[in-house]
Amino acid sequence: KKAFCEAKIDEAEDSKKALDLDVADYEKAIAEAKATVDELKEELAALEAGIKALDKSVGEATANRKAENEEYKSSLSANTAAKELIGVAKNRMNKFYNPTMYKAPPKRELSAEDRIAVNMGGT
Repeated sequence: KKAFCEAKIDEAEDSKKALDLDVADYEKAIAEAKATVDELKEELAALEAGIKALDKSVGEATANRKAENEEYKSSLSANTAAKELIGVAKNRMNKFYNPTMYKAPPKRELSAEDRIAVNMGGT
């Protein structure tokens, strides 16, 4: 009977050692998981900061592009007006210096209101 009890005590001690090793392994795994979670939190914070910086730069770039677009539109309209003015001046010079190149302005089709205004002495 004593041998049986000693065998059972040995078995219990062996299983206790195995369970202690399992507990140690699980504690190590938990510690590693917590470290991984901490690292991921740091990476997430860094990514969020990067996204905020990127959003800020995108906003600045958008404002810059809008300003450049407005500048382009205004310069384009100014250039178009200058081209038309040069064309008118060139045509007037042709009228005096080179009458064969002169192009008379097209006759305007006047509406009823415009005809009344012209007949009353307007332009």
